[in-house]
Parts: sequence; structure tokens; C-alpha cells
Amino acid sequence: MTALIFDCDGVLGDTERDGHLPAFNATFEQFGLPVRWSVDDYGRMLRIGGGKERLATLLDDPDVWRAAGSPATPEDRAEVVATWHKAKTKTFTDLVAAGVIPPRPGVRRVITDALRAGWVVAVASTSAEPSVRAVLAGAVGDEVAMTIPVFAGDVVPRKKPDPAVYQLTLQELALDPADTLVIEDSRNGLLAAIGAGLATVVTVSGYTRDEDFTEAALVVTSLGDPAGERLEVLADPWDVKPVDALGLADLARLAGRPPHDTQGGQT
Repeated sequence: MTALIFDCDGVLGDTERDGHLPAFNATFEQFGLPVRWSVDDYGRMLRIGGGKERLATLLDDPDVWRAAGSPATPEDRAEVVATWHKAKTKTFTDLVAAGVIPPRPGVRRVITDALRAGWVVAVASTSAEPSVRAVLAGAVGDEVAMTIPVFAGDVVPRKKPDPAVYQLTLQELALDPADTLVIEDSRNGLLAAIGAGLATVVTVSGYTRDEDFTEAALVVTSLGDPAGERLEVLADPWDVKPVDALGLADLARLAGRPPHDTQGGQT
């Protein structure tokens, strides 16, 4: 049985610039923290997998540490970060509910077609589960979203680029890596997927287009929509040659391809 595993941020929706960044900055303002991330600042923070992990780095700044009440122990620091992150998640989900983050081209079409064809569809992300479920529902609708398993947040102890979340998804859904394809948008996500032995299609986002995706099976600007935004192929080592949009036939050809083998489709 063929399976598709989607990352969330940058894949289901271009959430980083229009969702997570303003939510982080609103949280800093809410708690009186002397921090505001610019678009470029946040691009650098994205090298760190996980929102809590990004927030935790702020406590290394003495001014932020004092504004946070000078948490003295690791437990105190973790509690402060958890409080910030809960507030940030609420702000982000409110933004999603307000419709400010539309799904990326082709996401609804591919997920709908895959489910109709009997494929397994899942989401594996480092973001908080409420945030992921909100983005997923915005992309495919509440009814379809409820049928899709989500593995997110602190479900694993180590975030991408560690492969733990993909290994867990494979285990929990009893998936065969030879029939599974991941859709990612970042190098950290790609490394996590190939670390779990999974072939990966990269749909680059605004923050990730210039990253190194050498190990990907295919790199495109989006999944594409025949009647809307057409995809642009950035790298096609398996010679799939998609036209305008990726369909299930294209994705089935890539599922299970050895992640490190880029010899033009030769097995």
C-alpha cells in the first residue's frame, strides 16, 4: 500500500512568514520580552527544529532572562518556555482560523486523490499538534483532516533533522518504507526523512529555496495545480518530468526509491 507523509509548515501551507513569525512576535510583546524577530532573523531561527527549542535559546540573553523572571533551574526555564509556547500556539491557530494562511498549490488535490485511491496519508511535523491540525484542516477541510493521522510536537524527544518522527510514523502505521514517500520543504526535514530510509519530494518554500536538497528524489516549487499555479522543476534526478502538476502516477514512481541513489532512475 502506497503511503504519503507530509510535513506541515511550508508544505501544507506557507505558514512560517505569515503565521509563525507574527505569532512569535505577538507572544514576545504579550510577555514583555525585549525581542522582535525580523523576516531574516526568523529565517536563521528556522535552522533550529521546533518552536519550543527556538524559544529556549532566548533565555541565553540576560535581558530576556530577567524579563522572564530570572528562572534559576532547568525546570523553571522549561516551565517559562512552555508558557510562552502555549500562548504562541493559540495566536497561531487563531491566525489559521482567520484564513490568513491558504494551502499551498496542489495540497488539497493530492491528498484527496490519494485517499480516494486507498493510499495512506499522514502528517509528521516538529510543530505543536494543535497548530498542525489547524493547518491541516485549513488545507483539506475538517472532515478529511479528521481521517488523517498526525504525529507532531513532543511525540518524539528529538526534532528534525533527527529521523525519530518519521520512524515513529512508520512504526505506528505499520508502513513499508519501500512504498512510502515524504513531502518536505527544508533540508532539516529532508535529512530526517532520508535518515528514516524514505524517498522524499521537496516542495521549496519562501525560506528554503536556496537550501541543499542533493539527496531529494525530486525538487519542485510546489505540487502544482493544473488550473492554477504550475510547478517549476528545480531538480529531477529520477527523470520523472512532471508537467504543470504532480499527480499520483508521478508520486508512485518515486515512493520507495533509495534516498541516496540519484543515478537518473537506474536501480
